[in-house]
Amino acid sequence: MTDPDTANAGEVLIVTGMSGAGRSTVANALEDLDWYVVDNLPPQMLRPLLELSELAGGAVPRVAVVVDVRGRELFGRVPEIADALRAHRRLRIVFLDASDEVLVRRFEAVRRPHPLQSTGTIVDGIHRERQRLAPLRESADLIIDTSSYNIHQLTTRAAELFSAEGSPLHTVSVMSFGFKYGLPADADLVADMRFLPNPYWTDELRSLTGEDEAVRDFVLSQPGAREFLDAYTAALAPVIAGYQRENKRHSIIAIGCTGGKHRSVVMAREIAARLSEMPDVAVGVTHRDLGRE
Repeated sequence: MTDPDTANAGEVLIVTGMSGAGRSTVANALEDLDWYVVDNLPPQMLRPLLELSELAGGAVPRVAVVVDVRGRELFGRVPEIADALRAHRRLRIVFLDASDEVLVRRFEAVRRPHPLQSTGTIVDGIHRERQRLAPLRESADLIIDTSSYNIHQLTTRAAELFSAEGSPLHTVSVMSFGFKYGLPADADLVADMRFLPNPYWTDELRSLTGEDEAVRDFVLSQPGAREFLDAYTAALAPVIAGYQRENKRHSIIAIGCTGGKHRSVVMAREIAARLSEMPDVAVGVTHRDLGRE
């Protein structure tokens, strides 16, 4: 009988398949999706790893283990070990494959020998690997043929298959900053709010910040402020959609004014509020220079 505590533990993926079929690409995609990924783990170490993840009390909810022919004799026991673990965890074996022609082309492109090639040809190594992996391929829960995928397409496919339900495809950090303190080095996009009147020159607003309602009302009442918000967020929509297609999962949009205290803070918050209405996008706001004056 399945232990209810372990039955509710996170999913486990065993990622395996042909050399050159994209195991590393899928592993990187899983890491970006917040899976805990272990590469080239001896299959016999899988049970101790899962026991540690359960002891972590949910800190490691989803575990992906990449195993392949580098495990040599240990590799052959993967189906047996996987069957024994299914009673305790939700476990799937994902097998990555590609045509011999595509695998040869990929090895030739990176100028590396096949791990089972020895003194023979790349094709010899591929045939040896297919024979060795045949039982594991038959026991796989999911087979992905990557012959027609490039790296970006395979990453997208992995995200479609292994993202947590409801998880965003893209995370945006909207950052306010002051130009006098320098541009943010990690910004993907920068917008300049110095076209708006500066609340600093209004006595009753000078000591306040863009987080105060009076400053917000002042900034948004200025000619061009709301028009900018409408146009800029509309322009960001296809950019963020493109980031999602290209598997760029994080971006920083920097909104600047002179000191990073008034205009940029208001507009960063307004832009973030609008972006948060987009599907599959998580939005956060930071104020880099607020409080420096």
